[in-house]
Amino acid sequence: MRLQKATMALQNETKSAKSPHGRWYGDACGTAFGLELLGERWSLLIVRELMLGPRRFSDIRTNLPGISAKVLTERLAGLEANGVVLRSTAPEPAPAQLYGLTEWGYAAEPVIQELGRWAAASPLHDPTLPLSPVSFMLSLRTMFDAERARDMEAEVLFTIGTAQFTARLANGAMPVMRGDAKEPDLRFEAPAAPPLAAVFYGGAAPETVGVQITGAPDMVRTFISFFNLPRKYDEA
Repeated sequence: MRLQKATMALQNETKSAKSPHGRWYGDACGTAFGLELLGERWSLLIVRELMLGPRRFSDIRTNLPGISAKVLTERLAGLEANGVVLRSTAPEPAPAQLYGLTEWGYAAEPVIQELGRWAAASPLHDPTLPLSPVSFMLSLRTMFDAERARDMEAEVLFTIGTAQFTARLANGAMPVMRGDAKEPDLRFEAPAAPPLAAVFYGGAAPETVGVQITGAPDMVRTFISFFNLPRKYDEA
């Protein structure tokens, strides 16, 4: 009887909150609910693009070239309604509506990292497909070998097209933020993310793919060595 009452109380609480839980799978599992929150096409990639800070609608759409304005509008509205995304207004002199993540939304980064690490181990993974600047920077955080990097400290500036990111390496951690660094130890500059991926993950010589690097050569080599794709699983 107590279990029945507790179950009914939970059901009433869920209904009163108009929760989306159960709309697809009717399953109490958190994984099922997670898919209902982020499993629609483009939703998880929108969250990925916001993981390094709020962006304008046009910025998101530029970095997700396959998405239509209608679908992006619908997905942002759904994510906002479910508490993942929030809207704000950029300050002067160019006020604009921004879309960012809530604190709970930012907590989805490990989900994106582990899903990306798992999928990259597939022999079907195609690293030659387009890659956004944020996607590349998050891939560095995902493939970062914290144990090997624990004794190195460095401030590293990445300029990818018109986007800039600063990675601060210290104590085996590497947070990444948008923006310039005043006096970085290393600089990586490329017109787009794929050439950087070719250098970091494919062993390409920077000059052959249009990547410019500034900094001590030994430090550059050591830094790049901290990032490795997972081994591929054999095809079944």
